Amino acid sequence: MSPVWLCPLRLREPAGSGSARHWPLYPLSPGQLYVNVGFWGTVPITGGRRDGDVNRQVEAAVADFGGHKSLYSDAYYDEATFDSIYGGASYRAVKDAYDPKHRLTGLYEKAVRRR
Repeated sequence: MSPVWLCPLRLREPAGSGSARHWPLYPLSPGQLYVNVGFWGTVPITGGRRDGDVNRQVEAAVADFGGHKSLYSDAYYDEATFDSIYGGASYRAVKDAYDPKHRLTGLYEKAVRRR
């Protein structure tokens, strides 16, 4: 499948070792090299399969390697898994502070439920 995107990613430590800021909604470990892998295209849905099966396999493989998916593509996580990967408690604290009446769509609703 192409094109393929391979982008190395590392948490910036601006003042040297130990100076990295923590990103609770997209956690990265200081000193750890990550690779953002992207691919664009479609695969046929074969008999007995359903839409999203391949994406679910990608999500499982990424988790097996200790990573997490960027949210620029379809996501199929259940809400508890999504919260554990993408800082659910921290997100809700910010959401409650800046959108106390919850007028704006939430991150899970946007990323997974496509609202």
